[in-house]
Amino acid sequence: DRRIALGMLAILVGAALLSWSGRPGGGYNWGSAAIAGACLSWAVDNNLTRKISGSDPRQIAMIKGLAAGTVNTGLGLALGGRLPGMGALLGAGLLGFLGYGLSLTLFVLGLRNLGTARTSAYFSLAPFVGAMVALLYPGEPLTLRIALAGGLMGWGIWLHLSERHEHTHAHEAMDHDHLHVHDEHHQHAHGPSDPPGEPHTHWHHHEPFVHSHPHYPDLHHRHRH
Repeated sequence: DRRIALGMLAILVGAALLSWSGRPGGGYNWGSAAIAGACLSWAVDNNLTRKISGSDPRQIAMIKGLAAGTVNTGLGLALGGRLPGMGALLGAGLLGFLGYGLSLTLFVLGLRNLGTARTSAYFSLAPFVGAMVALLYPGEPLTLRIALAGGLMGWGIWLHLSERHEHTHAHEAMDHDHLHVHDEHHQHAHGPSDPPGEPHTHWHHHEPFVHSHPHYPDLHHRHRH
């Protein structure tokens, strides 16, 4: 709705403030077009990943990591690059595990529970986190631009977190497998092979029903308005 759109705009303007260098760039070139294309591809990828976010997020991260790593390494070698030493490889592997593998796993969980718009908006706070870390280094001042960017991003997040979305909606019949507890959306019988305790994961069936309650566009609330 308008509140979510305004929050996304505030976060976007905050990120733009952080990246502003004080003057316009050098104009249009193929590099800027490639960056815009990469961002568009990432947006499409987020929406497609949301459709499979009920699957194992670790498996999704593993498959995407293997595909991206193979393609990027192959392109680098094809363009004349060389593999670095073992120390650099281990460092890159650790950085990739934290910055891509673990991050993507949590991102898929966000898509599952919050929807694409909110998850992508929260993920875009990364530049501000980077700016805050940079302030820990000597000689890096806290400027008015950073403060304004932080205020805009914080306001945008507050608009998202304080938004209340409630209306009567219908749940269609569905069969899937994901980690869950027996809340109002998970009232189903168990077989002898289903795991005990909660939360647990097993293949289960959702009966169609209609109700009203506050909700996010999560795995079980992807309905039209």
